[in-house]
Amino acid sequence: MAAETYATNEPDVFTSVEICAGAGGQAIGLEAAGFRHLACVEIDPNACSTLRANRPGWNVVETDVRTWRPSEDLRDVDLLAGGVPCPPFTVAGKQLGPDDERDLFPEMIRLAQEINPKMIMIENVRGILARKFDCYRTEIVKALSDLGYEFLGWELLNASHFGVPQARQRAILVMAKPEVAQFFSWPTPDGLFTTVGSVLAPLMAENGWQGHLEWAARAQGVAPALVGGSKKHGGADLGPTRAKNQWRELGVDGHGLADNPPSPDFEGDPRLTVKMAAAIQGFPSDWQIQGRKTAAYRQIGNAFPPPVARAVGSALQSALFAASLGTAA
Repeated sequence: MAAETYATNEPDVFTSVEICAGAGGQAIGLEAAGFRHLACVEIDPNACSTLRANRPGWNVVETDVRTWRPSEDLRDVDLLAGGVPCPPFTVAGKQLGPDDERDLFPEMIRLAQEINPKMIMIENVRGILARKFDCYRTEIVKALSDLGYEFLGWELLNASHFGVPQARQRAILVMAKPEVAQFFSWPTPDGLFTTVGSVLAPLMAENGWQGHLEWAARAQGVAPALVGGSKKHGGADLGPTRAKNQWRELGVDGHGLADNPPSPDFEGDPRLTVKMAAAIQGFPSDWQIQGRKTAAYRQIGNAFPPPVARAVGSALQSALFAASLGTAA
């Protein structure tokens, strides 16, 4: 099961700095690919608590990235990564793009200049690839190109192609110094396909529900993308009406989250718990999300699925390793 495959198999030799780290979805995947995090910058106190609770050894910097100035020892890191806020570009919002106060692409550009990483990875919603943002994407790439980075593309990756039981599409920008860029190749789908039923059946049975196997047999598909919402909007439900209808087809009541798994004699469509939502995102089963239910779900819903981050991270590390040897990966 995707949520369980997080042993780090690669040598822990490449370093990273991550902004907008959230609950750690991207950081977990990069760690599994072999990156050692020198700093994880995050403004939300609940998300910082999640990071510290699960990885006490990480350098969690709880601050607004717009006021953060990296220390000298972070210069020349191998990777600068970040899942910058998506509300400026999501189709569910006003799509104000660079006019949205939450747009943090300028901070990524500033930090690229101050830190001078070998590679840059930025994750966002697929909405940023819309035609209305063509000029803005061009501006971002030009600004980073002026700093000496080669453009390696915007790639749209679907989490369901990497063993995650969710149709979650994310746009990934990768840029790299020329000596590394020549060795980079985008990851290809791993061929794993998991369903909501196969991932959640054990969790549905945790409280003794007798109907969990029958329910799992019905839930033989992938989920719609979880929607975490922002601090201003969104609560602990599974998204707009269309998403709720898709969840209903999988046998899930999407109008809220449950505090506990179904009881032994439960009847009807169960609701997800926070732990189940995390499993749908591909978080490892032992990853503890901190905060009250709505705050915890918001962290999960806004996360980059760890298995996808691992796939991209492995591609990044392969390029860095090949560059260090001076030969093709």
